[in-house]
Amino acid sequence: MNTRPLILSLFAFSALLHAETSLKLAPPAIHKAAGGKVTLQSDAADSTILYTLDGTDPIAKSNPYLAVIEIPHGGTLKARTFTKDRKTMSDVAEAVIRPGLSFVVPVPSTVVPVTQDRSWPSYDWQKRHELTSAAVKRTKPQILFIGDSITHFFGGEQFDSYALRGQQTWGEFYAPRNVGNLGFGWDKTENVLWRLQHGAVDGISPKLVVMMIGTNNTGDCAASNIAFGIYSIVDELNKRLPQSKILLLGVFPRGEKPNPARDKIAEINRIIAKLDGRHNVTYLDIGPKFLTPEGLISKEIMPDFLHPNEKGYRIWAEAIEPTVKKLMGE
Repeated sequence: MNTRPLILSLFAFSALLHAETSLKLAPPAIHKAAGGKVTLQSDAADSTILYTLDGTDPIAKSNPYLAVIEIPHGGTLKARTFTKDRKTMSDVAEAVIRPGLSFVVPVPSTVVPVTQDRSWPSYDWQKRHELTSAAVKRTKPQILFIGDSITHFFGGEQFDSYALRGQQTWGEFYAPRNVGNLGFGWDKTENVLWRLQHGAVDGISPKLVVMMIGTNNTGDCAASNIAFGIYSIVDELNKRLPQSKILLLGVFPRGEKPNPARDKIAEINRIIAKLDGRHNVTYLDIGPKFLTPEGLISKEIMPDFLHPNEKGYRIWAEAIEPTVKKLMGE
């Protein structure tokens, strides 16, 4: 009997098994500290750690671990180690974080600061945060826009390949005033909170902050919780930029026709309108200016019924200009 082929097959199987084992990533280590502070660590070279706080297992578009995670109200953290291309991942590491005080009640996701990578790999959220944080330190803007992709695509300094759809209007209204843009695609209220707490506005003191955020939360969050997130951002701005006035815009309408998302947005705006005149806030709802008398959004100003084009951004700029001039003392 010829055993040579069998021996070769065993060697081949052993080599294959060894290769698969060597490629397998170890889950990240989870280190818990007082106050709900959590650090994650992986010894794997050229790897990244992604995590979640909503009970789901991390996937390639989950939250990248960039700094100490703070969960003072407690919750469940899950994390995985991924290769840089995110094609290979480890098993899930999980930890239950106990609240620091026994009487602390759970809070909605809208107020728990986290990173985001929902658009990975087409949109480099981490890189944009690093570049915009450095840019505002360098330029010291007197007016600062904060928001999601609706704000990002307005104009300003170009940091990636995404088209800036209102650049002509931006150049006319804001370039002469030294204005910065901290709009980030796919951001929710909790992502803005994370950015503010991790260097986005360090070293600056703008006269005015123009803020509009919340539409990306409408898919899975209650209106009251979204408003709670916006209130939390206002509190954070008051702590970090105490001399800045805040022009808080009502969340813009979305969808061609009236729909449940618009109803939720209307409820959010009714709640956050109560901030007007408090905490350095001036509230302004310009949403109706994007609608026809029949309540429709036209493709002529918002081709996807969410993001304005140049014509839509001009409507925005002209609508807030009297208030901007007043708050800037012009």
